[in-house]
Amino acid sequence: MSDIDLPPPVRTDLTAPYWDRLQEGVLTYQRCRQCGHAWLPARTECPACLHDQVDWVPASGRAHVVSWVVFHMAYHKAFERRLPYNVAIIELEEGPRLISNVLGLDDPNGLQIDQPVLLRIEREGDFALPRFVPA
Repeated sequence: MSDIDLPPPVRTDLTAPYWDRLQEGVLTYQRCRQCGHAWLPARTECPACLHDQVDWVPASGRAHVVSWVVFHMAYHKAFERRLPYNVAIIELEEGPRLISNVLGLDDPNGLQIDQPVLLRIEREGDFALPRFVPA
């Protein structure tokens, strides 16, 4: 890990419930009360039907890999000691997708499309981040 802190996440009134629950060890996503559509990142209305009544729902922690890239060059000093590392699009079992990392791989190129992964919430300084490990 780097001795340089990662840039902190941008926290707004809209995203506060997401970050607060991560601090408590729970990954949440939004779900529309009208049509049931689920998504990340946070929005003020449903991207499917534009209804503005939404709930924050806890994720099961089960997911799969949709796509990824492996970085071999650091574009921020905080990532230099992490090289090589992956950045993956993860689809939660419930449907929402998020950008994260898959940890615990012997080979950083060892990911596969649709590979099952499980949530692992990790601390980075003063905040928590959702990361994943092979299931």
